[in-house]
Amino acid sequence: MKKWLRKDASAAMFFLVPSGIGFALFYLIPFAMGVYYSFMSHSVDGHFVGLDNYRELLGSASFLKAASNTLYFSTISVPLMIMLSLGLAMLLHKNVYIQKWLRTAYVMPLVVPTASIIMIWQILFDWNGSLNAWLDSFGYGRVDWMKSESARIVVIMVYIWKNIGYNVILFLAGLQQIPKDYYETARIEGAGRLRQFQSVTLVYLTSTMFFVVIMSIINSFKVFRETYLITGGYPHDSIYMMQHYMNNMFISLDIQKLTAAASLMFVSILLIVLALFAMERRHRQYME
Repeated sequence: MKKWLRKDASAAMFFLVPSGIGFALFYLIPFAMGVYYSFMSHSVDGHFVGLDNYRELLGSASFLKAASNTLYFSTISVPLMIMLSLGLAMLLHKNVYIQKWLRTAYVMPLVVPTASIIMIWQILFDWNGSLNAWLDSFGYGRVDWMKSESARIVVIMVYIWKNIGYNVILFLAGLQQIPKDYYETARIEGAGRLRQFQSVTLVYLTSTMFFVVIMSIINSFKVFRETYLITGGYPHDSIYMMQHYMNNMFISLDIQKLTAAASLMFVSILLIVLALFAMERRHRQYME
């Protein structure tokens, strides 16, 4: 048995080493170097300056604007995403006539190139686009969607459209793992649909919900590609995100601010994920 375990462990290590080397080479080492540069005065021949780069970063109006916009976007978009994706998953979980076609439709945004889809969004929300033409035909005034506060609505819509299919698939997988006997037992005991949803569906979707929330939060920090393709590197102030700030720092070769901002962003995401892990662990202990 020991020989078999040793042989199996060596085989597992043999297959994991290439992936580990690639992860260290392209992710772990560059990240460690970025954290190192965030404490230096210059990337080349620099000296250690401690937290000076972080103090300068926290005193930057553009960084604070980007951080507040990112926080606002995640706070609004993630709960909205969770509610919509769970509702659609519960609808598709039932015996709907066009269930297979709807599942395919929700997966399509994951496989269609973003650049080609952004052109459609630009045509839709442009000043002379389709949406303003419809508003004008109904007697409403045109809206400058991407150069006003309405840009937040557009970015939230693009984020939900792009990521909702993935969450629906995850929720569908979780719903299919819940035995129907639990619902029948709850129905016999007099529980209504709302009570069944609270006591059965949400309880047994805890692990799936936990994973979906984490992925949704991470994806909310990755909306730069869509907003950049729609509005460019300097969009309206309401959608100036952390990714825009870091991209502009990269263009200006301000590596210290770039790495400091990336480190703060990593710490923020890490704290959120750790808090979610603690909540999930406490919930699991409560259920046991």
